[in-house]
Amino acid sequence: MSERTKSLLVVAGDRALTRFIAETLLARKLERGGPHLRGNGWAIARAHSGLEGLVLLTRSEQRFDAVLVDQNLPDRDPLSFLERTYLPNIAAGLATTFKRMVQPVETLEYPEQRPAIPAGYRGVPTLVYDPNGREKCVSCQLCEFVCPPKAIRITPGEIASDDPQAHVEKRPEEFKIDMLRCIYCGLCQEVCPEEAIWLQNQYSMTGYTREEMVNDKKRLYELGGTLPDPHFKWDKKKAAEEAAAHGGAHH
Repeated sequence: MSERTKSLLVVAGDRALTRFIAETLLARKLERGGPHLRGNGWAIARAHSGLEGLVLLTRSEQRFDAVLVDQNLPDRDPLSFLERTYLPNIAAGLATTFKRMVQPVETLEYPEQRPAIPAGYRGVPTLVYDPNGREKCVSCQLCEFVCPPKAIRITPGEIASDDPQAHVEKRPEEFKIDMLRCIYCGLCQEVCPEEAIWLQNQYSMTGYTREEMVNDKKRLYELGGTLPDPHFKWDKKKAAEEAAAHGGAHH
């Protein structure tokens, strides 16, 4: 034995795991002898499990000249005759199979059958029309500013005064939502003052390219459709303006 101090790692854990680590992965000498190695010239380190030994062997800056598996560990009990035939495990597996065969079917034939969506589900964000078929979005861009992953891009547009839907000042010329970025947080719906953007029940989005996963304005309205409007604030505002105009004309 050389006079220099050698490093010994004593592992108290799974013998098979430690032997595999030491001999196969690390190509280290593995001693399974007794305490004769614990004499002079050896610096001893101890690992309390095979996993801890793996960490020490692979990540420690210290190099170990030998690895000792603690001999005090009990060996695994030998397999019985039935265990060696695997018959009990096969019987248990077949019992589970036959049990499932007579139970009611719990699966859905997707996509023909769709699961019930709970109330408040946050699905794909969509744009909606009001009951009069007009765009509710006024291009305030609050949803674009609040979106954490910056998935929304809006290009505001003007509405001509003679337009039949000239009930607001602006509407989006372009409105795009990148579904590869969207995290379905619902902040866009919460911040919208017009209740124009909603996360509805649509949960399945597929495409072959990145471009197909970007929903433009037309697609967003196709997904959103028309939702009830309990406020009709723009109709009330327009009626008030018309009433004021008629009243001024009489004066």
